[in-house]
Order: sequence, then C-alpha cells, then structure tokens
Amino acid sequence: MDLPEPTLVTRALRQGISNDTQHGAVVPPWYPSTNFAFPVIGEEPDYAYSRSGNPTRDLFGQALATLEKGAGTVITSSGMSAATLAIMAFVPAAGRVVAAHDLYGGTWRLLDRLGADGKLQVDWVDLSDPDAARAALSTPADLVWVETPSNPLLRITDIAAVAELGHAAGAVVLADNTFCSPLLQQPLTLGADVVLHSTTKFINGHSDVIGGALVAGTDELAEQLDWWANTTGVAGSSFDAWLQLRGLRTLDVRLRMHEANARAVVALLVDHPAVARVHYPGLPDHPGHDIATRQQHGFGSLVSFDLAGGRAAADAMCHGLDWFVLAESLGGVESLIVHPSSMTHGAMSDDAKQLAGIGEGLLRLSIGIEQTSDLVADLTAGLDRAAATTV
Repeated sequence: MDLPEPTLVTRALRQGISNDTQHGAVVPPWYPSTNFAFPVIGEEPDYAYSRSGNPTRDLFGQALATLEKGAGTVITSSGMSAATLAIMAFVPAAGRVVAAHDLYGGTWRLLDRLGADGKLQVDWVDLSDPDAARAALSTPADLVWVETPSNPLLRITDIAAVAELGHAAGAVVLADNTFCSPLLQQPLTLGADVVLHSTTKFINGHSDVIGGALVAGTDELAEQLDWWANTTGVAGSSFDAWLQLRGLRTLDVRLRMHEANARAVVALLVDHPAVARVHYPGLPDHPGHDIATRQQHGFGSLVSFDLAGGRAAADAMCHGLDWFVLAESLGGVESLIVHPSSMTHGAMSDDAKQLAGIGEGLLRLSIGIEQTSDLVADLTAGLDRAAATTV
C-alpha cells in the first residue's frame, strides 16, 4: 500500500531526524566546529567555515524553507540582523523603501535612522488601506516592507494585492511573518519575494534564544542573501540553530493551544467595561477579518486592546498580575503583557505613535499555553483594577 505524500508540517518538523549515518542518532547532532578540513589544496568542501555555512544551521534553514515553500533560508543572529541584511541586499544607496506605518518599533528605528542619515528614503504608509498602498506604489520603489498582522495593532495587509503593486513599482516585496509563523501564513505563496522571521518568537517558542531568518522565494534571491550574510557576518550560531530546530518541532501543537487560549481571552476582553476596543483579526468586526480569513490558517495568539482609562488604567492592570509577565517579546510558552508606547515601540517618535494609533492605554498580550482558566482569572482581576481607575 502506497502511503500519501507527507504534509509540509511532518516533513519540516522531522528535518534531520534519524539521518545520522555514523552512529544512528535519532536527533541530529550539533556541529560546533568553526572550520572544516579541505581534502586537498584547491578543492573546497561543502562546509569550510561556519560563518559561511554550517550543517546544523542549514538543517534549521531547510525546515523553515519547507514550511514557507521557499527556495532557501539565511539564518541570522536576530530578527533585527535579518532586517538589516534585507536592507543591505535589496536597497541601493538612496533607494526607496515603502514600509508599513505601524510596524515593530525596532524596525521603525532602523529605517528611520537610515532615512535621517540620507542612506535611503522611507515612506511610511498604511498598507492595510488599498488606496494608500496604491498611491505609494504608483512610483518606483526598491523594497516594500509588509508586516501582517502588524505589531502591535494587528492590522491586516492583503499580501497578494500589495505584492502585485510592489512588483509593478519594481520592488522586492518582504513580509514579516513573525506573528503568524509559517503554519498560519505563507506569504511566498501569496506573491511576496522574501519572508522575515524573528525566530526568537513562535518558531523557537521558549524565550531562550535570539534568532532571525530570511526565507527567499527564488534561488537567485536566496543566493543574494547568502552572499550578504557571509560578507557581513550576521549568521546565527550553530548551537542557537540546534535549539531553534528543537523548538520548531513543537510549533504545531503549541500554536493550537496558544490560539485556544486567545479565543477565551478575547471573549473576556470584548465584554469587560474597562476595555474601549479590542484588536484581534479573529473578531468579525475587525477591519481585516475577511482578508485574514482568506490568507491565514488561523488568527494567532497576539491580542491588543485599548483601556478606557488610558495610562492610569494600564498601570493598574499590569501591576498585580500573577501569570502575565510585564516583558517584551512574544511567542513563548509563557504569557506576556506589553505596554507598547513605553516598551516595544518606545523608540518611535510621538508623531509616529500617533500616526500608528499607539496610545498610552494600549496593551498587547502574547497568550501562552498555561491553563485557560488561570489566564482568564488573572486578566479579570487586572481589568477590574483598571476599571476602578475610571470610577
């Protein structure tokens, strides 16, 4: 009996399993060596120096490329080094970048500084608005930077539509897929050219490794990124790759629990009087709900909400929580709460925050995989404290 073709998930999560020909190890070994022996002068082996290539790092990259349906992956030392690499590879001197106006604060800081120094031109655009995207890409561009769902307001951009506009403008289209992971969204299949991940987040999933990745849709783009990664030295360490490949193997089961908990939290938030507005693409009244339903395979576990009482309510809610840790980052097994205006997006100017809609009463949750009832009880107590500030 012929077995059916294995799914992408199974193929990716078993990358390297039981392939060790020397000792029969089920888990692939870690190769910490910085250098590798040449057979003879003039004959370079597959691996020569670990900055340029490493078998452990390549296993992890192959797993990501499988999940994203890409041609190749460059594994970097952090999400921000992946962002820097993309700019170096695709934006010429004084080139033009069209970027989402409400993306991650660290990316905003990088692009804003490069723009201020005259090294590139950056136009901040609400890419979830089709008219704004069309106007911005009616003139030539070098790189379009999409982040969907966006950080922290979870706006949804139609990747296929923006990719078509970006290509017509002559640009490489990059999609930051950190919030969804490749199990919930595959931007390359929707027309994007390159996918960026902060692998620190859902892919590793345990808040103990910093990493990044760029997955290219074509061999040509993969080779271009690989050249720049070797030249700049931004490649991630082999041990970090080994840890992240280990984390990736549980991605599917973690995401299912993350999202189940998120649905319970959202149900609490929409009915609580302390909350002025909930930002979650799984809600039918979310402006991007229909697009998210079409281009994603789930709505994820990031939830943002505005408190009616502003900063005072945010302080009251956060100070006293038991299971939600006030800390940056996301995608780990533990639940986190963030005040974007002063934390993840603190580098943004006041004008940029206002344009993006990041106010003092906005909080972002990364829902973990703890028991649902514990998380709901913790948040209920926090919301009740927040409500008391407006009485």
